Order: sequence, then C-alpha cells, then structure tokens
Amino acid sequence: MKELSVNHLLGIKYITKNDIDLIFETADHFKEVINRPIKKVPSLRDITIANIFFENSTRTKLSFELAQKRLSADVISFSAAQSSVKKGETLIDTVNNILAMKVDMVVMRHSHAGAAYFLSQNVKATIINAGDGAHEHPTQGLLDSYSIREKLGDVAGKKVVIVGDILHSRVALSNIYALQMQGAEVRVCGPNTLIPKYIESLGVKVESNLRKALEWCDVANMLRVQNERMEINYFPSTREYAQQYGVDKALLDSLSKEIVIMHPGPINRGVEISSDVADSQQSVILNQVENGVAIRMAVIYLLASKIK
Repeated sequence: MKELSVNHLLGIKYITKNDIDLIFETADHFKEVINRPIKKVPSLRDITIANIFFENSTRTKLSFELAQKRLSADVISFSAAQSSVKKGETLIDTVNNILAMKVDMVVMRHSHAGAAYFLSQNVKATIINAGDGAHEHPTQGLLDSYSIREKLGDVAGKKVVIVGDILHSRVALSNIYALQMQGAEVRVCGPNTLIPKYIESLGVKVESNLRKALEWCDVANMLRVQNERMEINYFPSTREYAQQYGVDKALLDSLSKEIVIMHPGPINRGVEISSDVADSQQSVILNQVENGVAIRMAVIYLLASKIK
C-alpha cells in the first residue's frame, strides 16, 4: 500500500505532490462510500481520536467528527471553553492527559500559528492541524483543490484568484501552497491593507481590481473578512468593502466567460458574495462541504495506517 511521506498533517508546505495525489485517490474511494445507503466502513475500529478545539468552529468540527464516525473510529471531543485550560493548564499537559486515556490521534484547532507543529514535537500522537491562527488550514486547502479537480477535471493549468482578507486567512496560505504544487496559477485580490507584504515572494501576483481578477480567472475563491482577528479597521466600512470586493449576480453575468465560485464558509451574505451568487449554478460551495468529509476521511485513514 502507498503511504504518506509524513506522520502528521501540519500544513500543506510539509507534504508533497505525491501525498496530495494519494489523498485525492483515497478521497475518491471514500466519496463513493459516503454516497452509499450504509455510509460506514470498519477501517478504524481500533483507533481513538480526540478533537481539541481552542477556537470556535462549525463546519470543520462537524466534518472531522463525521469523517471519524464514518471510519468507525472512537471519538472524543474537547472544547477549551469548558476545560482546565481556563484554570491555567498548559497545552502539552492538557493533551498528555487526553493521551493518557489511550488516544491515538489529535485533531487540533488553535488561535496561535505553529501550535500544531509545536504539539507534534512534544507529544506522542499523530497530529492533524484543523487551523492554527492565521497560518494554515491544510484540510481546507486540500478539499478546495479537490473540488476544483472535480468540477474542472484537473487543477494543473487553471487560474485561481483568492479574493478578500488574505492577511488574516489560514485558508489562503494552504490554498496557495496546494494549488501551486498541482500546477495552478494563483493571484490574490483585496484591499491593499488586507494583502500581506510577503505575498509576492510566494510567486503570487496581486490584482487590486476585482473585475480584472474575475476576467482573468477560472475559479474565484471568496474569503470572508475575519473581523474576529482584527484589532484595527483595515477598510472604511463593510458597505464600501462589499461595493469594491463583493461579487453579485450582475457582476458575474457581465463577465466574458463563466467562472467557478468557491467559499470556505462561513459566508457573510451580501458582503463578499450575494445570496444569488452563493446559490447559483456556478457556485460549488455545498460540494466543498461534502468533499470536506471525504478528504478528512482520506487524511485520517492514511495517517492512521502509519500508527504502529
């Protein structure tokens, strides 16, 4: 059996193109499984997984839990808000206490960049990064690429623009790494204040004009403005942001070609995209959600097969 080159999924930058191909191949199989009348397989009956979320999450948390249950793993969920972390316990002590209950794998979301990597160096368990601060969100990057492959047949040669709050987005960085690894061309578009200074060093061009960006691309991945990460105002008002960087049906229909619209969620309807765009035939937003379960099943299954 083919294996991943890594023992943890900490970020797209730590894996290879072969790893991505293997994850997609495995996800194809699991996509077929989750569309059967009986959606479970007994693959991981001997594996226990802890979901440790130090930040709020709906889609990612539910998607991981469902993926784990579809694989027949034992699952425990931990929310920092109701935990001993509030009493001053360290991250390593918290996780080691959970591992003492014979847990094999940890899926963790944390507000600090590098938290998943730090954990992988200090505890004896397989770690999956479910988002670390404004750094990476690898399973989202994978499921977005997988959704493009499913819709357009291949990722190589495609033009993808990521629109919105690039500065605070972990989704943007994971998407850039994953798309470039598979041969796509990536640009970003948004207010200058929300574009990181280092972005061009990643081989990514900046397009400040939304219409030009949309005319150029095959796929537009629309990101929400992450107000919870902002300590200052990066643009005058939500209304002005929506006017300059929001996509509505009139703009979409006025383009010279049909493009694919993506969004990692949660959507702020009427800000980054209007409801008629989110619910249109060009949108693959709900496909992304479905593909998220298959991708996470594939990642968990492939990493579990390396646990000795």
